[in-house]
Amino acid sequence: MKHIHRYLLLILCCLFLSACGHSKAKDQKSAETYFMEGEKYFEAEHYDKAIASWEHVRDAFYSPELSMLAEMKIAEAYYKSEQYEEAAVAFDDFLKQHPNDYRTATVLYRMGLSYYQQIVVPDRDQSSTQYALDSFEEMVRRFPNDPKAQEARNLILRCKTRLAEHEVYVGRFYLRIDQYQQAIDRLEGVLKSFPQYYYRDEAYFYLGQAYFKASQPDNAKTTFDKLFQEFPGSDYIEKAQKILEKNR
Repeated sequence: MKHIHRYLLLILCCLFLSACGHSKAKDQKSAETYFMEGEKYFEAEHYDKAIASWEHVRDAFYSPELSMLAEMKIAEAYYKSEQYEEAAVAFDDFLKQHPNDYRTATVLYRMGLSYYQQIVVPDRDQSSTQYALDSFEEMVRRFPNDPKAQEARNLILRCKTRLAEHEVYVGRFYLRIDQYQQAIDRLEGVLKSFPQYYYRDEAYFYLGQAYFKASQPDNAKTTFDKLFQEFPGSDYIEKAQKILEKNR
């Protein structure tokens, strides 16, 4: 009798495991199904769910082409959901994995935008600004006739403006704490590295001040002369004239 009970128990276990295995197989989805699921989620703006679906496609290694497309879609979903740091990393990874892909111009542009969206105020670290600038400049250099190239050029100017603003801020900080040579180095760097900086009058003014403080009156006067000539309507003109009168 005990043997019969054991036999029945064994049959029940086998049936249970068979049912579980059948259920598991039934629940498995193909890479194509996950991809289309991701598309539906993306269209409905459920970006996190779209990313999860496309990650299944990417990790399934079903086909190189579909995995590559999933990688691109994941990066786009990160950008659309305003997860810009993750988007930048995803676009960068795509470029590293597929350096010769026909979409390289688009990826460089999107990566630049992902970094651009992370740009902060001038008194903060400007790493994102520099990364955005590098991405846009590479895109324009490699694909000068791309439809987005002119937009990239405009964004390059904005990035350079923010970097220049940061350098002027740092130069003013050094001037304020009486580190005059450091202030001179930063402000001279602005005028050399960003010759088209729109607010050069501010850089000229503080550089002239720094020269006077560092006992370099000739350089100070030359710098103020450039301020007067290039920006005759600047708000810094009157302040510069007062400094010149004080240092005669």
